[in-house]
Amino acid sequence: MRSLRTGLSLVSLLSGLALLVPAATASAADAPLRDLAAAKGKVIGTAVTGSKLTGTYGDLAGAQFNSLTPGNAMKWGSVEPTRGSYDWAEADQIVNFAEAHGQQVRGHTLVWHSQNPSWLTNGTWTPAQLGQLMNDHIALEVGRYKGRLAAWDVVNEPFNEDGTYRQTLWYNGLGTGYIAQALTAARAADPAARLYINDYNVEGVNAKSTALYNLVKSLKEQGVPIDGVGLQAHLIVGQVPSTLQQNIQRFADLGVDVAITELDIRMTLPSDSTKLTQQAADYKAVMNACGAVARCAGVTVWGFTDSDSWIPSTFPGQGAATPYDENYAPKPAYYAIAEALGGTTTPEPTGACTAVYSVTSQWDTGFTGQVRISCSGAALSSWKADWTYGAGQRITQAWNAICTQSGTAVSCANAAYNGTVPDGGSVTFGFNASWSGGNPVPAVTVE
Repeated sequence: MRSLRTGLSLVSLLSGLALLVPAATASAADAPLRDLAAAKGKVIGTAVTGSKLTGTYGDLAGAQFNSLTPGNAMKWGSVEPTRGSYDWAEADQIVNFAEAHGQQVRGHTLVWHSQNPSWLTNGTWTPAQLGQLMNDHIALEVGRYKGRLAAWDVVNEPFNEDGTYRQTLWYNGLGTGYIAQALTAARAADPAARLYINDYNVEGVNAKSTALYNLVKSLKEQGVPIDGVGLQAHLIVGQVPSTLQQNIQRFADLGVDVAITELDIRMTLPSDSTKLTQQAADYKAVMNACGAVARCAGVTVWGFTDSDSWIPSTFPGQGAATPYDENYAPKPAYYAIAEALGGTTTPEPTGACTAVYSVTSQWDTGFTGQVRISCSGAALSSWKADWTYGAGQRITQAWNAICTQSGTAVSCANAAYNGTVPDGGSVTFGFNASWSGGNPVPAVTVE
């Protein structure tokens, strides 16, 4: 549906991050989510940003999911910003990453009212010209990845909330027939790819989902190639539709697959244990609804970490919508997904204080780093963070902490004014350091 947030800190691009809990480390499910899903014949996917597929972000994306959806890289405005001039770099990067990690790719999206190039939206086109532009775009993009993508969101968000057709460039120029035309063009470009119509607020039985149901039924009756329906599932904590499974089943009964394509479950910030518990129950409910219907292909989350979520920038004051927090620690929602897929989990221990090391900027000979110490179910009256550098880095200046370095070993203790870390609170200290040849992120312990 929407853009993945682009505000992930430079640490993700440069070095990733390390998180250690003294005496015990946070554990993920006993088996990766992708293995649990595969055992049930289901997809567990995530939307990704290509430039971030490195470090911790890349490790988790590759290890936990068996399907990737490009968040923005395959949208028309991304691949053809200027007419006849193409940029496939990020899309290719994601497809190559997926193939290297044994993952399938869901193409997103070919025909949509949003994120189109300005030359297209500002142009004056006859119906014949507009139809040809659409056909050519589909033939080019789907053809480029022929045989490499499992599915395409061919048409995205065609309906208004009341079930009427959305007034768009495509509807206004071509009428309702643009949908069948787009699906037919996609089938011609890659006969093996599964073709979907994708929309939001169609998770439960309502006017919008019924309009989508009637469209799919009509397309099937006409012999138009349509293989599946995507239910985006941008949900709110405590508001999973009670008719979700019923709705999935009625689409399946039409003879098409159903996929939960963009799942996130947002809450009013700040998060707390009550909200996170409800969110976990909601994730599990969505997973169970899909698991109960044979033709539900699986679930894709719209970004797996809160630091890469579109929610805060679109819904001010809301967020924490994904299965991992902004420091890549699994949340209760993660364990709920694992349990719904039949896994056993070892939750993160309670009563812990953690340290997160990050690189906030880096240049040829030096970098600026910071360490954030936070507590949940525990508190500190003083603290000390220790790590060992692996590539000869040397701290030259520190603030908000007293840091010493002996050889490769670094120890930083609180200043006189910031030793207290309350339950639910955090402190941050920073430093400048030199490096040469490499700057790997060290593991940090805190006591």
